[in-house]
Amino acid sequence: MRATTRRTSRPTRTDAVCAAAVDEARAAAAEVADTETLGAYLGCDADDERVVTHYFACGNPGYIGWRWAVTVTRAPRSRTVTVDEVVLLPGPDAVLAPAWVPWTERIEAGDLGPGDLLPTAPDDPRLAPGYTGADETPEAEALRRISDELGLGRIRVLSLEGRDDAAERWYEGAPGPSNPIAQAAPAQCATCGFLVRLAGPLGKAFGVCANEFSPSDGEVVAFDHGCGAHSEAVSPAAAAALTTAEGPEHVLDTLTYDDTDLDLDRG
Repeated sequence: MRATTRRTSRPTRTDAVCAAAVDEARAAAAEVADTETLGAYLGCDADDERVVTHYFACGNPGYIGWRWAVTVTRAPRSRTVTVDEVVLLPGPDAVLAPAWVPWTERIEAGDLGPGDLLPTAPDDPRLAPGYTGADETPEAEALRRISDELGLGRIRVLSLEGRDDAAERWYEGAPGPSNPIAQAAPAQCATCGFLVRLAGPLGKAFGVCANEFSPSDGEVVAFDHGCGAHSEAVSPAAAAALTTAEGPEHVLDTLTYDDTDLDLDRG
């Protein structure tokens, strides 16, 4: 059996000639940097055999913690040092710009303005091919086939994942029951005459407000959302007038949706 030997990597030895070339390194840095901001010598690092990088502080207030790096080297058996490069590099405590984040990860709701375009990725999980009819009810199957034959069908439609994401976002956001205006409402949107139910599976939990005096006019609202512009809301004076000797009459029905299931029927 043949024995194998492993070579352990040893730290690079600092070349004495290159390490002593501080004056040469400072002169090279002064040719690139402003002599008034070229600061004190900070030491050196051995990059490779006969290759050393010298560091000098940068006094420019726009580059706090940065340092001038001057790399020098020499040929074997030569006592002459050659300057390889002079660059300004961030030090351990340098002030740096935030890490770059692609615009697709930075964009937020409300950022899109007039004339702006927001391309959708071909593999966006929120969408599915139009021929699947993922966003339609079974009753719409016949109409969808006709529209596809006429070339009127959409290329892509809302996928099941996209539909569930939208439902959760709406329910947990301003259109949902946790909105302060919904918490103070006399009743819920499910019992309001101005509610226009959405078609398809989303219509099981959401509708659109059609009351011009409501803060949610023209917006999607959950059935257990609400506001003071409920169609059956009455003034305190009118409510008092309906009070009888037997006690207050029923003024407004409040239907709760505590058991609303946002995991909408996928059928």
